[in-house]
Amino acid sequence: MPRMSDGSAGDADYAVISRSYTDHRVPEPRIARIVHEALGGARTVLNVGAGAGSYEPADREVTPVEPSASMRAARPAHLPAAVDAVAEDLPFADGAFDAAMTTFSVHQWGDLPAGLAELRRVTAGPVAVLTCDPGLVRDFWLYEYAPEVLDTEARRYPSPKSLAEGLGGNVRTIPVPIPLDCSDGFNEAYYGRPERLLDEGARLSCSAWSFVGEEVERRFVEHLSRDLADGTWDRRHGRLRALPELVGSLVLVVSSPE
Repeated sequence: MPRMSDGSAGDADYAVISRSYTDHRVPEPRIARIVHEALGGARTVLNVGAGAGSYEPADREVTPVEPSASMRAARPAHLPAAVDAVAEDLPFADGAFDAAMTTFSVHQWGDLPAGLAELRRVTAGPVAVLTCDPGLVRDFWLYEYAPEVLDTEARRYPSPKSLAEGLGGNVRTIPVPIPLDCSDGFNEAYYGRPERLLDEGARLSCSAWSFVGEEVERRFVEHLSRDLADGTWDRRHGRLRALPELVGSLVLVVSSPE
């Protein structure tokens, strides 16, 4: 897959998405804890599709890889500069890292099997992949309002089975609970705060919205606004406003060498 003007290697243009990304996609500490635990005692960690640095552990030696110039520029000064490379062609020796991670990234890779093979090649220990299970994404209430968005997500996200086959080794898939006040603004993070998705910036920070067009967004905003105003959403889903955490489509796939 050819890279876009700013180097983005996937099907979404992060030169556009990055404009509001860091305002809405703030790493959620409770999710980060689960990711970091999966890395075990690794001292050196590779982060592929590192973006602006979300979920990178501060107590390890991290080497970030990010093909988008816009996202590399969005990395805070205290984080290491990212290497300009793609998952399918990592410029590192075999077994160069104790562990590897990638968060909300695998659905952007142009050649998933090649990227997973590269990730495993350069990693001596565990590989942790934070992603969404495409078989579960349509269970979210957003499907009633913008089915095109979740259809897009379901089409783009690889299944945990395909990730396991690509990584090999001993693989486990861990459901990751999403807290009600989740600071990382992916779609399901707003399960109990529907008003937040009326913010254009919040939607822009979720790449699936960039595929559906203005008419879908306009219809979504009108429909959800109306249902919030007349109480329809709360009659159907109001219990979610008090649900401490949601076990939805978010999963962590962890591969350890045999």
